[in-house]
Amino acid sequence: MSRAPADPRALLRELFDAALAAVEPGAALARAIERVDSTVRVTGETIAPERCAVIAAGKGALAMARAWQAHVGAPRAGLAVSREPGALPAPWRALVGGHPLPNAASEAAGRAALAFAVNVPREDALVVLLSGGASALLSAPLAGVTLADLRETTELLLRAGAEIGELNCVRKHLTVASGGRLAAATPARRVVVLALSDVIGDDLATIGSGPCAPDPTTFADAIEVLRARGVWEDTPARVQAHLVRGAAGEVPESPKPGAACFERVRHVVIANNQTALAALEAAARARGLAVTRLAEPLRGEARVVGAEFARRALDLRCGRAQLLIAGGETTVTVRGDGRGGRCQELALAAALALAGERGIALLAAGSDGSDGPTDAAGAFADGDTIARGRAAGADAAAALENNDAYGFFAREGGLLRTGATGTNALDLALALIDALP
Repeated sequence: MSRAPADPRALLRELFDAALAAVEPGAALARAIERVDSTVRVTGETIAPERCAVIAAGKGALAMARAWQAHVGAPRAGLAVSREPGALPAPWRALVGGHPLPNAASEAAGRAALAFAVNVPREDALVVLLSGGASALLSAPLAGVTLADLRETTELLLRAGAEIGELNCVRKHLTVASGGRLAAATPARRVVVLALSDVIGDDLATIGSGPCAPDPTTFADAIEVLRARGVWEDTPARVQAHLVRGAAGEVPESPKPGAACFERVRHVVIANNQTALAALEAAARARGLAVTRLAEPLRGEARVVGAEFARRALDLRCGRAQLLIAGGETTVTVRGDGRGGRCQELALAAALALAGERGIALLAAGSDGSDGPTDAAGAFADGDTIARGRAAGADAAAALENNDAYGFFAREGGLLRTGATGTNALDLALALIDALP
């Protein structure tokens, strides 16, 4: 009968790292590239390096730009917009934007990306290396809306627990480079988008707010999102006016499915959450663990999902070491004034459900290494988490009520800090289930 190792946290971290390696942006891009004489084939598209301009945007931008340079060669022109600063070789220009809330650098980067696309020669191709986070990093507001308005609206939606599709529906109607506007603006003969997906279901119109994808949502949809999340009355007046004018047809809509500009656009998803889960499963099986992989993605309120994930782990105990895994992205409706993120809140709710139980250790973490406005990627939990927290002077139930999972785990000792990983393929939850005694 197999048993989990003595240090379950170490194994959970090893497995998490194996998942990250599979969605490392440079490696994912390299897998999609095939060199053929003086040209390269990128998932079926033949591209001459000297006849293309490349925009890399998102948390994986620097790694993807470096991989393009290494495996394809220097483009005619290159622009990379990332969350972290980093050097790139000529002819690349590297910019840094704000995330998750846009800042002045985000506004400058959004306008730079639009200008870059406009200036691609008609005979060249535009390649967009897209990864999660691009929406905030390229956040130049449309006329009539200010950066402060955009920032406040984004924060309202985040605190209200809006899912990424809802958030990006609104952003696509407030910013200059999203919702297909980049593809509409460029005269390039071809546009190839290579995307590292941070979206459940890999919806091309939602990844990075779909800068080169047709936008099926409308101004009216954006208004409905704000109303449904209960923040319309608190939304800045200029945003309200802009959306109302758009819904009345007084402001041009984002480019829609069927628009001629998309006839020359091709999207390819080069890695996603399923890529990470497959690598995670393979790594676990290589270590002799049986694996149960949830078919449905993690989504909904983090505290509800965390409790349910813990119950699923408890139900699987059967006398052998095994692993329960799932991926996706939950949300947090902020009602308190504590600190935390969706993965930490999921782990805290799971810890409450596991209190006093033996033989189960859990990790919930974001693949980007950043969970909410904290320096943690997520947190570990097990049957002793609540007791350890109590001994350290932390009340788990009160922390959950106050959205202060970070404060709890900082005292208890369960935070996972990885630093920025340079990738973003949603979140992962792992539960190591030991053999029953």
